Amino acid sequence: MDIHEYQAKELLARHGVSLPRGGLAYSPEQAAYRTSEIGGERWAVKAQIHSGARGKAGGVKLCGSDKEVKAAAEEMLGKRLVTHQTGPEGKLVNRLYIEETVDIAQELYLGFVLDRKAERIMIIASSSGGMEVEEIADKEPESLIKTVVDPGHGLQDFQAREIAYNLGLEYKVVGRMVDTILGCYRAFRDHDASMLEINPLVVTGSGNVMALDAKMSFDENALFRRQEISELRDKSQEDPRETFASDRGLSYVGLTGEIGCIINGAGLAMATLDMIKIAGGEPANFLDIGGGASPERVAKSFRAVLQDDNVKVIFVNIFAGINRCDWVAEGVIRAKREVGVPVPIVVRLAGTNVEKGRQILADSGEDIIVAETLKEGAEKAVAAWKEATASRAA
Repeated sequence: MDIHEYQAKELLARHGVSLPRGGLAYSPEQAAYRTSEIGGERWAVKAQIHSGARGKAGGVKLCGSDKEVKAAAEEMLGKRLVTHQTGPEGKLVNRLYIEETVDIAQELYLGFVLDRKAERIMIIASSSGGMEVEEIADKEPESLIKTVVDPGHGLQDFQAREIAYNLGLEYKVVGRMVDTILGCYRAFRDHDASMLEINPLVVTGSGNVMALDAKMSFDENALFRRQEISELRDKSQEDPRETFASDRGLSYVGLTGEIGCIINGAGLAMATLDMIKIAGGEPANFLDIGGGASPERVAKSFRAVLQDDNVKVIFVNIFAGINRCDWVAEGVIRAKREVGVPVPIVVRLAGTNVEKGRQILADSGEDIIVAETLKEGAEKAVAAWKEATASRAA
């Protein structure tokens, strides 16, 4: 789960990270009023969306008067901001963050991520701030400083000092940088974050260390114990298909094709998407119904897939271990009758109670296409998709 820049900054401030003065605005008038509250002579007007590279897309503007701030806010609010991370549809701007500008002496990069291979928190820092970390790794790989945190001991002061010295900071700035790194680590650890990025982290002319931008993502599996973080969720920034599915406990990722997929197990799901591509089709989604899928859960999965108007065929591919094929078959029949599935359904069942499941489908009297193998199922789904596309064109 992602949160907005201003929300991430509020969390970081609680852990002692220094920030420029700023305030939230939902209207041009409120944006202009924020300048008098914040003070100063110049301000940055920042679109609040879940994406990086906002500045390149016109989502960050520097202003020298309240009139300029108001004009920038009028231009941004209600607009869909398109960056290389949002896709061509962009994301809607419905709030702005107005922030004072600061005297920048040096720009740095600081990031915290989960290194799943090492099973540790990895800290990445660079003296080349203001660029995306991928760009830094490509153009200036020697500037990247990486530190692994032992979960048994946590981040130690000497590690934070080592990072600060390796960044080439002046001695008088090192102490403030250490405090900033430790504060960021506590925010990351205490809120079950999976990513924290400050880019740029700046050293000001007076020697202060400030976070000019902040991005945080959180482990959705830990949100049950982080109610405060859950309440920061902004569903307007999410794919509505994924929101619908996640609200019902389904693991769903929206794609751009027309063949909807309902599968158990992430590995089988990835193999199914590949097989659909090999057969000449395009998958519309990744959906893992998980283990122990009841008929009710299968019906929910159909509803989730049908949230996508582009879906022309649904391919159900189940290899039952914990699951039971008869439960899945009952769910398919229930969805066909109760949900009113308006597109062809291809079902491939294997594993526990497979014969019983196939018999349920055969006795239902419903028009369901049955396949015995993954390859056959993918080919039949693609054939049904092509037939539906041809009939629609005619």
